[in-house]
This record gives sequence, C-alpha cells and structure tokens, in this order.
Amino acid sequence: MTTYLPDAPADATTLRIGALPHDAQRDTEHLLDRIAQLKRASPGILGYPGNRDFDFSALGSALAVIPNNVGDPDDGDASDVTHTKVYEREVIAFLTQVAHGDPDHVYGCFCSSSSEGILFGLYTARRRLPRAPIYASSQAHYSIRKAADLLRTELVTVPSRPNGTMDPDALHDACVARRRRDLLTGRLAPRGAIVVATIGSTMTGSLDDPVQLRTAAAAAGEVHIHADAACGGLLAAFAENPRPWDFDAGVDSLQLSTHKVLGSPIPAGVVLARADLIPAGRAGEYVGSVSDRTLGCSRSGLAPLLTWAALRRLGTTGLCAQVRRCQETAAYAMQRLEESGWQPWRFDDSSITVVFDRPPQHIVDRWHLACVGDRCHLVAVSHVTRTSIDALCEELRL
Repeated sequence: MTTYLPDAPADATTLRIGALPHDAQRDTEHLLDRIAQLKRASPGILGYPGNRDFDFSALGSALAVIPNNVGDPDDGDASDVTHTKVYEREVIAFLTQVAHGDPDHVYGCFCSSSSEGILFGLYTARRRLPRAPIYASSQAHYSIRKAADLLRTELVTVPSRPNGTMDPDALHDACVARRRRDLLTGRLAPRGAIVVATIGSTMTGSLDDPVQLRTAAAAAGEVHIHADAACGGLLAAFAENPRPWDFDAGVDSLQLSTHKVLGSPIPAGVVLARADLIPAGRAGEYVGSVSDRTLGCSRSGLAPLLTWAALRRLGTTGLCAQVRRCQETAAYAMQRLEESGWQPWRFDDSSITVVFDRPPQHIVDRWHLACVGDRCHLVAVSHVTRTSIDALCEELRL
C-alpha cells in the first residue's frame, strides 16, 4: 500500500531570521529539500483543487527578474522591459473566447486570486447598483462575506437546494421581500440585485444556473450577475455537455483561477467583465500607464507568463482533453467509492468533485481530504490519479 505523507517541515528555531546573515548554501539546500518534500506529497493531496501536475522548471531563470504589470493590460508602461502585459493580453483574449465574450466589449486583467476577482466583480456591480444587496447561496465561497464587508453592502444568504445550487424560488422570495420593505418605507425606486452565481461550489462542485437566477431576481429591478467560476468555469466550458456559466448565459462579470484546473506554482486568477461597466481609472503619471482599472495596481507579471506557457502548450484541444480526463477520473472515483460502500455523490458529469462519507481522521489527514460535518470530498484535478484513488479505497476498506 502506497501512502503519501509530507515530511515534517523544519521547526521555528531552525527557520528563525537573526541579526547576522545565515549560510546561503545551507538555506538553499534546505529549501530544495522542502520543495522535494512537497512534490512527494502531491499524489496524496486529494481534497483541494490546486492542480499540482505541472513543471515550469525550464523557466527557472524567470525567478531572476521582477516582471511587474502596472496599470491596465492594454495600456503602456514607463519601462518596456519590466512587464509581461503582452502575455497577459493573450491569456485574457483566450479566456474571453472560452467564456463567449466579445473581445471588443470585455475588460479583463490578472488578479492575485479568485477572491480578488470576486471583489473586483462585486465592486463593479456596486458602482452600477449602489443600493442593491448582494445575494449569494449558502454554498458560496466565504470570501464573498469579506467582499460584502469591504464594500459595506448587505449580504443576503439564499438557501441552497439539496444538490447544492442556489434555490431560485428562495432568491425570488428574498428579492420580493426586500422590494416590499422598500415600498413600505417609501423607497419607490427598486434597488436592484447583485447575484453571485457559484460555478463549482467549494464543497460539492455544484453549478448555479445564471439564466434561472437572473429571472428569479428580476423582481428586485436591475440585476447584475457575477459568476464565481474559479474552479468550475473551465469544467463547464469543456464538458461533453457544456453548462451555462458565462457571457452567453448573461453574466455581467466572472472570474477564473489559473492554478486550479490548469495548474501553476503561483495562485492567481483572471477577472472578466463587460467593458461598459468599468469606468476609466487614472494611473500615476510616473508608471507611464494612462489608465488603471485594476484593484491591485501592481500585479504579478510571472503569473500571466506561466499561464500563457501552459495554454500555449495545450491549445484549446489540449485543454479540453485535460478537462475531460479529470472528469473521467472523477467518474472512476465515484465507481470505486460506491464499490467500497462510502455513498459517493457528484453534481453531474461536468463536476470533478466527489463527495462521500467522512472516514476516520487518520485517513482524512493522510489524504488531505476536505471535510464539513459527516461528509468530505476529493477533487480530481490532473495530479489525482486512479492509482491514488485505488490506494484511498484500499484504506477505506480496512
């Protein structure tokens, strides 16, 4: 039986930074050893959706420069040798195409994570509908609470259906209730609704339907739909039976992670939004960029470089094949877990999240499973193999 336990990291005393320089060679050897430990642990990390099946070591010299993208991706820069905006633009153009957006009418940029992308989308919606509450399902990502707090916007949690999707009837009822309350207090103009459609929920991989949600929220007035497509967007796009999730489904903004399904050593995301909703933003004159509509101002130039390299290597056909392999692995996990009697569940054949009964804690720890209550899940990104699933099921039968 093969197990995948990470070696213990050095303790705090070993890592402490002191007044005097430490031996750089010894520290380098220590770090390389730790990296090797992390690589050995990768096959046994089943519960978290960061794809570890990549190797950009051939581009190691990129760690000797500081690519810093400041200002809008399609704008200039005071120094033409310190940014990677041309690669950022190509990634944005590709993902805009995947999301069925009009490249002439979609604004996009890289962000530090999908959480920042969610904040960007909700900030955009807040400017458009300054009095509208944010409606998100009980299965939505917890960062939405942070975004609502930062934007000082009411967050309405909408119940989910048994399959993990937002209940459109409950959303409609919540919008109607607030509209009635506004009328009773003399607010005649509808406030509208900012709705987060979760495209691949954290624990169940469930996909909300943006078309249904827009119809359900119409009672509130004008509606802005933001699709949190961090993990599920590419899965919905390249499934054998594609699911509604993107601009074709009427969303106004969306974001995807680049390190989850695709894989990258740098957590990052891409946010896309209708360009007519993004007001011009002036940048500092010294950076040489006329406009800056990003939230982060400075952002990693390495992330778009690596994402471009990955997408260039795959192309649309290769990316589709990678997604389909992940979905097939999830189907295999369903079969093996069912044979083992662990009551697996999967939202549909586009999802790579498989939910099953929570095993003993030592198995949870060994396989890095994500758990809520008496259920847990595995996420079949590319580094998750049938060999790992077989080994997990072997332990579950003991």
